[in-house]
Amino acid sequence: MAAAAAPGALGTLQASRARLVAACCAPPVPGWRLHRSLAGARVSPAMWARGWAPAADGAALRRGYSSEVKSEDELRVRYLEEENRGIVVLGINRAYAKNSFSKNLVKMFSKAVDALKSDKKVRTVIVRSEVPGIFCAGADLKERVKMNPSEVGPFVSKIRAVINEMANLPVPTIAAIDGLALGGGLELALACDIRVAASSAKMGLVETKLAIIPGGGGTQRLPRAIGMSLAKELIFSARVLDGQEAKAVGLVSHVLEQNQEGDAAYRKALDLAREFLPQGPVAMRVAKLAINQGMEVDLVTGLAIEEACYAQTIPTKDRLEGLLAFKEKRSPRYKGE
Repeated sequence: MAAAAAPGALGTLQASRARLVAACCAPPVPGWRLHRSLAGARVSPAMWARGWAPAADGAALRRGYSSEVKSEDELRVRYLEEENRGIVVLGINRAYAKNSFSKNLVKMFSKAVDALKSDKKVRTVIVRSEVPGIFCAGADLKERVKMNPSEVGPFVSKIRAVINEMANLPVPTIAAIDGLALGGGLELALACDIRVAASSAKMGLVETKLAIIPGGGGTQRLPRAIGMSLAKELIFSARVLDGQEAKAVGLVSHVLEQNQEGDAAYRKALDLAREFLPQGPVAMRVAKLAINQGMEVDLVTGLAIEEACYAQTIPTKDRLEGLLAFKEKRSPRYKGE
């Protein structure tokens, strides 16, 4: 049975060979921190830009927001450096609209994800908010109400497509939910491999309150995450869960008490990403591929997919380096080859 299923699995994998390209280190981009005199203040973009300075401890970029964010700043793509090299942070920054999905934000997300999926230096992607108390409030309803009925369907399709692109990234992805994640915001988080939340975060698929249904993959990914019966209950009721409740039902993997900076989930996500960095890049990508594809088929076919994915690691230089490092009792130096 397994032998018969293997060719089909291999055929599927051949179409995904681009995802098996190894990753190493991301190009360095200096870490910055906002001067404490500007923290929490509403300032002009020029003053805001001048308020950033290099972080003394080399930590990841601190967040800030302004009501005058330019369209190109609604999504910030940051390649971390030093011990975090290889981690990329996508920071949503639409404070005035609660980080909701606008046409522009969807376009920026698509562009960013398209660049990441072929970047050999990317090892892990974190999705977070740079706006305190908000992850993503879903679709921009103020923009939506101005659309003709004929425009709504295509726009929702674009949101669904960009969320699918996030789900299909070949490297591990982590959603850091430090605030409100409703509708499309939770659907974006569901597309990530791992979700981490602050206990104060609020999340739910609330579309039935608006006489619609989740359109960004929520009806499919939520049941896969927490089970069909509970997913139906949450969607039918449009119930909103806090971080502890989300952890109890398996919607998030980790829940933390929020800190004064409002980035407890992001810090945990960064810790997890650091745990992933030392592992073999090719192995990480094919492990994700094996799990994702295997969960959609029967066990026999899934085992054949695992066998085909394992075979992709055998001829790599990294596998030999791992064995040599073990023999020499040292840390391996993987190059993604």
